Amino acid sequence: MSIGIRIALNNGLYLKDPQDSKLGKKIIQHSINLIDDFGFECFTFKKLSESIQCTEASIYRYFENKHLLLLYLMNWYWEWVNYLISINTMNVNDPQKKLKIIIHSFVFASNDNPVVEFVNETKLQNIVIAEGGKTYHTKKVDHENSKGFFNSYEVLVNSLSQVILEINPEFRYPYALATNMFEMTNNQIYFAKHLPRLTDISVEENEVNELEEMLNYFLAKLLA
Repeated sequence: MSIGIRIALNNGLYLKDPQDSKLGKKIIQHSINLIDDFGFECFTFKKLSESIQCTEASIYRYFENKHLLLLYLMNWYWEWVNYLISINTMNVNDPQKKLKIIIHSFVFASNDNPVVEFVNETKLQNIVIAEGGKTYHTKKVDHENSKGFFNSYEVLVNSLSQVILEINPEFRYPYALATNMFEMTNNQIYFAKHLPRLTDISVEENEVNELEEMLNYFLAKLLA
C-alpha cells in the first residue's frame, strides 16, 4: 500500500472512524496486539484502555462493543486482501496468471506493511485465523449481513470466483470453491501450527510456500 491509500470500511461498524485520530489508531494497534496475545474471549475494553492509558468511555466513542471492533478488524483484513488482488492483477489478462496472483495474495497478505504503522498484518492474520469465524457464526449474522458488514468478504470471494469461471465456464460451484480456498488458507496455517495431523503441510517459522503450492495444486486439479 502506498502513502495516501486508505482502507475504507462500512461506517456501520464504528461510531467514529479510528483512522481519523491518534487515539483511534492506538485503539486498532493495541486491540490487535491484545487479541493476538490473549484471544478474543479474554479481550475487554478495560484491558484495552489500560494498555493505551485512556478511559473505557473514550473507546466506546469509537466502537459500540468488542464484537463490532472484531468485525472492523476482519473487514480491514478483507479489504487489505482485496487491495492486494486489485493492484497485483491490474493489466493481467491471463486468467491462469490472475489465479496464481490471487492465491499468492491470500497466502502472503500477512506480510507486514510498514506504511500503515498502526496495523501489524502478521498479527492481524493470526486473529483472522483464530477468531474470524466468530464474526459470522452468530445469531445476528443475518441482521449484520443486511447492513453490509460482510460485503468486503463477498467482494474477495467474487474476485476469485470470476477468475475460476474464466478458466472453466462450466465449473458448477465457483463461489463455494473461492470461499473454501480463502478459508483453507487460514485453516491450514492453523492446523500446521497446532493440529498437524489434520494437514499434509508444515509451516516452519511462518514459511508458507508449501501452502501456496497445495492451493494451486487443488485448483489445477478441480479446474482441469
